[in-house]
Amino acid sequence: MKILIYSAKDFEIPFLEKANNEVHQVKYIPERLTSKTAMLAMGFDAISIFSADIASSQVLERLKGFGINYIALRSTGHDNVNLATAKKLGIKVANAAGYSPNAIAEHAVSLLLALNRKLIRANEQVHKYNFSLSNLVGFDLHKKTIGIVGVGRIGKTIAKIMHGFGCGILANDLYKDEETEKKYQISYTDLEYLCKESDVIFLSMPLNSNTHHLIDTNYIQHMKKEVILINIARGAVVNTRDVLHALESNKISGYGTDVYENESGIFFYDHSKNKPEDELLKRLIEQPNALLTPHQAFATKEALMTIAETTFYNVDCWQQNIPGKNELTLELVG
Repeated sequence: MKILIYSAKDFEIPFLEKANNEVHQVKYIPERLTSKTAMLAMGFDAISIFSADIASSQVLERLKGFGINYIALRSTGHDNVNLATAKKLGIKVANAAGYSPNAIAEHAVSLLLALNRKLIRANEQVHKYNFSLSNLVGFDLHKKTIGIVGVGRIGKTIAKIMHGFGCGILANDLYKDEETEKKYQISYTDLEYLCKESDVIFLSMPLNSNTHHLIDTNYIQHMKKEVILINIARGAVVNTRDVLHALESNKISGYGTDVYENESGIFFYDHSKNKPEDELLKRLIEQPNALLTPHQAFATKEALMTIAETTFYNVDCWQQNIPGKNELTLELVG
């Protein structure tokens, strides 16, 4: 099968090459998928895209016209793909589901530890030979209450880690996992109560119409002033303006995030010589009690290998005309 890999990054290509093992004809391009770059897929059977790529209805229609019948996502999230249109057009879509919940969960906890123990500020001070501790006081995580919104693979792994710290855990999810609940002594509750009682809140739910801007002023007003909010989900599950206002007015203590709601076209690229004109992003970066990383939580060797292997597993299933466990368009009704 001839495959075009959009948004190919230098650090992931070796993993993809190894997973493919010269079975498929693969071309790697750094361009992300948009309505303008869809034409680059002409002559290929399938494409592979990442979270920064845009597979809207318009783009999918163009891809279908160029002969594309398969899209392999190199991510778990698929909010950038219009699955209903893909199914209507007969384009099969599969994701890299659950590639490494450990990578994401560990990064989430890293954000928490860095914020709580003021590691960035401490590093900056030490580089200036300032060894004062006046601005570096944090708090023990032991016996603190942790709120986890979204208890899927990543949320469960966060629960496991925080249980190891000796924390109490509140959870909010559409479904209750009784085994995880018992194993890590989790208490499921409604979101408002979770916001009121938690010292730290992790966001690890998918982005959809129900979770878009879920965390806004309405829920922030119930949070403790000392709370640290960690977003390891998608940027748009929070209203960034509301979160920034809460940070600037000291209504919450800190915000750590690996995602940003307007990151498309910005994240994964070096803009150091051509800074984007995004005032919201600028405010977030300059906020002293916020810590933003560039969607790097997935970037571990183990995760990259699993993503690559899953990508070509999905392609192999299509080539062999057998049902794959990660196909998303099969789940749609109609």
